[in-house]
Formats: sequence, structure tokens, C-alpha cells
Amino acid sequence: MITIGVDVGAKNAKLLVLRDGEIVGKKSRESGFDQETVTNELLAATLAEFGIDRDEVTGICSTGAGRKAVQYAGDKITEVTAAARACFELYPDTKTVIDVGAEEGRAIRSGERGKVEDFAINEKCAAGSGAFTEAMARALEVSVDELGRISLKSDASVPMNAQCAVFAESEVISLLHARTPKQDIAKAIHDAIASRIVSMTRRVGLNKPVVLVGGMARNVGFIHSLNTAMQDEVRIPDAPEMIAAYGAALVAAERAVVAATETGASGPG
Repeated sequence: MITIGVDVGAKNAKLLVLRDGEIVGKKSRESGFDQETVTNELLAATLAEFGIDRDEVTGICSTGAGRKAVQYAGDKITEVTAAARACFELYPDTKTVIDVGAEEGRAIRSGERGKVEDFAINEKCAAGSGAFTEAMARALEVSVDELGRISLKSDASVPMNAQCAVFAESEVISLLHARTPKQDIAKAIHDAIASRIVSMTRRVGLNKPVVLVGGMARNVGFIHSLNTAMQDEVRIPDAPEMIAAYGAALVAAERAVVAATETGASGPG
């Protein structure tokens, strides 16, 4: 059985293909303004690249902020449901999922078989998201990857209080004018994001083990700051930015099985 999960985020659209529960292909591209066209092209490109006929696909499920734009998806689920389901599949003992993407961060308390028990979303003007680090990297005139790397060279504790990217950028410029080393500012940026994420997570219950997913799970500076704030190490799956798409593909497979069972049960006996 082949199923597909499509995650349409604020920055990127991701598509993942499962064949009998095994990942056989995945692709991503920028979401753009016309998400319907982008996801149509993404599906066509993926099927062509991995030699899959459209008729072979049993089910497709979409997730993410732009999930409604995926017209060919038979099912649509929230990012929270998708992330929790995927993390349970990878780590059955998962208690908490932290998902930090381009525009927002989420904390999910996961129960039996990945069922969502509670969740919280950070909605403060990009604070606690990938967009925040991008804005701060521009202010420091470094790449996002470099921002993460240089922060590991610092053991300083520089407070950063701004909750908004605009004000935080002004704060970064002030620190630069005060000749604060870039690595110390970079660490302060990641410490500030981690502090907000941990505070949000505590509202739903910071139960361990914790799994970190989303694009920020590739930022080594953020990972270090988050581990320090939690006083523990988070688990990070391979391709953490594809986790929601993976969860959607798993849900598509489960619902296809249920549908087939119900059809069989209601057929001629």
C-alpha cells in the first residue's frame, strides 16, 4: 500500500511517500503564494522521480497551515496531530513533542499511541520560531547556520528581553554598538528562544522523554540552548522538518485500512 503525507507550512511544502509503512521518497519546495499549484507540482514531481503511478496511491493526507490548499488530499489533519503520530511511531515512549518551524512553535503532550492530550502554540510576533533566528542572523550579517555554530563558542549570559523581532533586531544592533562579541549575541538569541519554548512547554507539562522536530531542530545553537534550559537532551529524528508529512502519511495508511475493513464488512457475506 502506498500513502502520501503533505505538509504545507508557512515557508516550505513537504511531501513524503510511504510504501507498506516504509519511507520510499520525500521532497520539498518553497510554499510560495499559490500553494495549490505548488503542491500539485510537488506531487507530480515526486511520483515521476520515484516511479509511482497515481493509481497506485491508496490515500493522501495533508497537514500544516496550508493543508486546505491540497485539493487531492482525501484527509486533512492538524500539525499537532501529525507530529504526535509520527513521534510515537519513531519513539513509542514519547511524552512531549516540541515542534519549532518557520512561523511558530508548538508544545504537545503525547499520550497513549501518540494521542494528543494537550498542546500550546507560541504566537508572539515570530518569537520562538525560525523566522526570528533569520531576522537576527540578518542583523548580525551571518547565515542562519553560522548563527547556530558561533553561539556554541560562547559561555556568556547576555539578557535579551524583546518579544518582537523588530524590537529584538534593535536590541541586537545596540549590543553590536556596545562591542558585544557576535558569538555572545548569537547565544543570547538562542537562549531567548529556548526560554520561551520551554516556558510554553511547561504549560502543557514538560514530561520526558522529549522529541524536537521542525526546521529549528537543525539549528545546533538552538538545540544546545534548549537542552540547557531543560537540563536534559531532546531526541531529534532524521529529517526533523519532514515529521509532520510523515505523520500525515501514517494517518492516511491507517484510515485506508479502516476504510477497507469497513467496506469488506459491509459487502456480500
